[in-house]
Amino acid sequence: MFSQIVVIAAIAVAANAGIIGAPAAYSSLAYSAPLAYSAPVAKVAAPLVAKTVVPEEYDPHPQYSYAYDIQDGLTGDNKQQQESRDGDVVQGSYSLVESDGTRRVVHYQADPVNGFNAVVSKEPLGAPVVAKAVAPVAYAAPIAKVAAPLAYASPVAKVAYSSPLAAYYH
Repeated sequence: MFSQIVVIAAIAVAANAGIIGAPAAYSSLAYSAPLAYSAPVAKVAAPLVAKTVVPEEYDPHPQYSYAYDIQDGLTGDNKQQQESRDGDVVQGSYSLVESDGTRRVVHYQADPVNGFNAVVSKEPLGAPVVAKAVAPVAYAAPIAKVAAPLAYASPVAKVAYSSPLAAYYH
């Protein structure tokens, strides 16, 4: 029902706009005049006030240092990192245990003259890292099967129209 109303409304709008000729069944639709236009109301703008802009704090020589170390016996995750900065020079290192039983160690340094440089090395640790086994997760079978798709109804009515320009091209 709703789709029928939408189709009828769309046809009526197109007919009133002169896009299509109105079908005989809808030719009695009334056309309403546009609403009256009123002049805009004058508004007085508030005077502009100069806003003082406070520049963000700038540190010409930034300095920091941090480090972390993770040793997780459950997953076998084992990694460290440390980094420090003094002005435009950054240096640090990180390491992690790879699945083949080696530790990858990366030492790096960055500065404006030499750019970023890293030295990577591997150290043997012994046996490969094996994460502890976790029991598989059970799942339930589906409760119901999917219902058949709904049937689609054919369109209620088809609208045929001819363009006002069709007479010029035939």
